[in-house]
Amino acid sequence: MSWMIVSDSSGELRTLPNAAPGVAYSTVPLKIRVGEREFVDNAALDVDSMIEAMHNFNGASTTACPSPEEWAEKFLMADQVLAVTISSNLSGSYNSAMVARDMVLENHPEKKIHVLDSLSTGGEMALAIWKANDLIARGLPFEDLVKEWEIWFQQRQILFALASFDNLVKNGRVSKLVGFVAGVMSMRAVGRGSDDGKLEMLHKTRGETRMLALILEEMDHRGYHGQVPAVISHCQNEKGAQMLKTGIEKKWPGAKAIVLPCSGLTSFYAESGGIIVGY
Repeated sequence: MSWMIVSDSSGELRTLPNAAPGVAYSTVPLKIRVGEREFVDNAALDVDSMIEAMHNFNGASTTACPSPEEWAEKFLMADQVLAVTISSNLSGSYNSAMVARDMVLENHPEKKIHVLDSLSTGGEMALAIWKANDLIARGLPFEDLVKEWEIWFQQRQILFALASFDNLVKNGRVSKLVGFVAGVMSMRAVGRGSDDGKLEMLHKTRGETRMLALILEEMDHRGYHGQVPAVISHCQNEKGAQMLKTGIEKKWPGAKAIVLPCSGLTSFYAESGGIIVGY
């Protein structure tokens, strides 16, 4: 029986090294629209150019989810499929994947397809992808695998830190004055993905050092003990991500922190200097 693990592009991973026998991995791209330009979030995307275009465009940028047909194309490639999407409260990707699932099963009822609404994005989705691969390698029956995957994933969490508020201002989520003052004062915002998959702000602070310290404090407060890897994705902030990696591995000896660049979609949300941590 062939397996497919498929994610929308907000899961950060373009490839799946060490895939279990019989497992293929693929992604379906979201799109970012900046004025008349459309950036497809795939391996060919120049994220720096996209961020520059967003910054220079005097208007709100938007995103578009994959179509059901794009999901269905991937679902048809294997007998058993595990799919994971960005939070349904941030995008229509989950709904699109569910439409595709129904379309495929109507014509191929022998297939088994499960779609996981991550209620998250970024590194938390990467963890789900790696866990799915591990469970397949154990040879679990499909229904047992899905149950264990869902239970395991419910324990995962995500934090984010913003260093730029330009996109929030252009989308009307904060005022121009607040955005200007935040930029002048080097303000940072630290937040989390809520249990229902929405963005929840927790702290406002000044400077990157304090921002990173607040992330560590929140991870500790929310029960992280180094039991699973912490996946740090960053938008144009390799230095900050590496500092956080060092902090995590020092605070929790034996913990593993993995640094990844943000995809186009997570860069849209994190903006330049932003960091997202899934654990």
